[in-house]
Amino acid sequence: MAPRVLISDKISPASVKIFTDRGVEVDYQPDLGKDRDALAAIIGQYDGLAIRSATKVTSKVLAQAGNLKVIGRAGIGVDNVDIPAATQRGVIVMNTPFGNSITTAEHAIALLLALSREIPAADQSTQAGKWEKTRFLGVEITGKTLGLIGCGNIGSIVSDRALGLRMKVIAFDPFLSHERAQDLGVEKVELDDLLGRADFITLHTPLTEKTKNIVSATALNKTKKGVRIINCARGGLVDEAALRVALDSGHVAGAAFDVFSTEPATENPLFGHPHVICTPHLGASTMEAQENVALQIAEQMSDYLTRGAITNAVNFPSITAEEAPKLRPFITLAEKLGSFAGQLTETGITSVRITCQGEVAHMNTRALTSAAIAGLLRPMLADINVVSAPSVAKERGIVIEETTSEADSDYDALVTLTVITEKLERTVSGTVFGDGKPRIVEIKGIKVDAEFAPSMIYVANEDKPGFVGSFASLLGEAGVNIATFALGRLSQGGDAIALVQIDGTVSDAVMDKVRKLPQVRMAKPLAF
Repeated sequence: MAPRVLISDKISPASVKIFTDRGVEVDYQPDLGKDRDALAAIIGQYDGLAIRSATKVTSKVLAQAGNLKVIGRAGIGVDNVDIPAATQRGVIVMNTPFGNSITTAEHAIALLLALSREIPAADQSTQAGKWEKTRFLGVEITGKTLGLIGCGNIGSIVSDRALGLRMKVIAFDPFLSHERAQDLGVEKVELDDLLGRADFITLHTPLTEKTKNIVSATALNKTKKGVRIINCARGGLVDEAALRVALDSGHVAGAAFDVFSTEPATENPLFGHPHVICTPHLGASTMEAQENVALQIAEQMSDYLTRGAITNAVNFPSITAEEAPKLRPFITLAEKLGSFAGQLTETGITSVRITCQGEVAHMNTRALTSAAIAGLLRPMLADINVVSAPSVAKERGIVIEETTSEADSDYDALVTLTVITEKLERTVSGTVFGDGKPRIVEIKGIKVDAEFAPSMIYVANEDKPGFVGSFASLLGEAGVNIATFALGRLSQGGDAIALVQIDGTVSDAVMDKVRKLPQVRMAKPLAF
């Protein structure tokens, strides 16, 4: 029986031919995705679901998707898909990470130019029969400083176009190396430096916990008077209410937004301001981009449904069916080791080294490396997947070194991840025991034995009496229950670590108290 795919968003009809030519039945209902109940009612009939941004694939929808094997997002952002729920149900989630990069970058440049010369307002005035030549006094962009918040695939294209317009480009991106910045012709800076120097600021970063409201009221107060702000990335990166206040005061000269914290945006604090340009999420809306992502997702989904090939999966690496059973637990291990290191890393990464020893050295180590890099970068780059991770790292000038070794160790198989930043080197090792559960066995040369858990606390401390008691008491007083407590140390009285599994989450206030304990050097909440 031929696999069936539902297309529930407005995707180029050319994708239908790709599916049918490859033996996949297609049901093209481009308006269905707007009605979640209607989608949930019929989704159980299909093996695949092809979407854009209008369809929201919630846990409720997935609960009715008994036959669903793959979700294909024609575009990069997958924030409209409940990925944990899809993963739990064994549904592969694919995207097309590079299909609309040029189109989005060009839209950002278009808004920058329109904003600098007040083109929308001037057009409206002129067509109304007015001739207000002296009213619309714009600014030149030549010689001005453009600040990029995020300099990945799209940001680097914007920088290239801006340099062609004779702008000076500075960039804030924790994953951008100085070497890569030099190749691009941009200056790598810290966020506060960018805010204080930029005449124009444009955002090109995904929406994560770390980047939400990255342009906050506090950040806006650090900007130059007369700055102009462009956002074609994700709604929620800018505090829109705070920006409205800054626009009203005249501190911010103008803003151009293609994305909003709530979409469709029928109302927003920015609407109605005379120095604001708004477009309805048009970043990827060109004929070329629509065609590219539609054809690409149709090919990827067809290959998976008919041949089992996995490409550009957000929640699973590209591996063959034969490799999967033995490799899968080590892929999970590698991704969690990467996530562990990524959650602790706050400075620019220059290189990453993955070492596989013992039995795992004979496996598909490329998949392990991709999984480790994806886990490492995901805390800052939410849309990254295990397929695109190496190329994204390369874009940022991160050197990846992969080695295998037959050397004896205490374990039949050992994966070690070393992350080198501009300030330090961090090493973490793990293995998979007979129960199939990945675990950490060494951190910074200190032996430890801890399983990964959804919510954990990592502490680096001095090995002095009283730490365990003080730490446990502090959590107890805050109502935080300890599930497991793993300890390790280099030597008596020397460097020590603790990995603590807790029930639920821990508040920022409690973490601040933990960091103030006299023996603690660093403390960080972790989520896996």
